[in-house]
Amino acid sequence: MNDSLTRDEYDALGQIGKGAHGRVSACVARNTKRLAGLKYIAYEKNGGLSLTEKGQQTLFIRNCIDGLRAVANDPGTKLAADVAMFLGKKGHVVARPAGDGYDITEKGRASLADIDSSAA
Repeated sequence: MNDSLTRDEYDALGQIGKGAHGRVSACVARNTKRLAGLKYIAYEKNGGLSLTEKGQQTLFIRNCIDGLRAVANDPGTKLAADVAMFLGKKGHVVARPAGDGYDITEKGRASLADIDSSAA
C-alpha cells in the first residue's frame, strides 16, 4: 500500500466514497485516471465511480491515523464509531472514565511516532 497518495487524491477518494451524484468535482476529475490505475476506484456500469475494497481500506486507515492524531492533540475529540472501536481493539486508545473522549496509550504514541518517521 505504498502508493503515496497526495492530499488531493485522498480528498477525491473521500468524495467518491460519499457518493458523488451527477457531475464530479474538479478534484475527482483531476485524480480519476491515477486512482483508477492504482485500483482505488472503479467505473460502474452506469458510468459512475465507486471505491474498490482497496480504496475503502485506504480511507479507513487514513481516518484511523487522523483520529489517533486528533486524540493525541485533544483527548476530548469525538471519534467516528468504527474508528474508535478499531483503535480501542488495537490498544491505541482507551475511553476516558468520565466518558468524554479518549486517552492515547503508549502503544498509540509509538504507532504515531513510527508513522511520522516512515513518512519523513
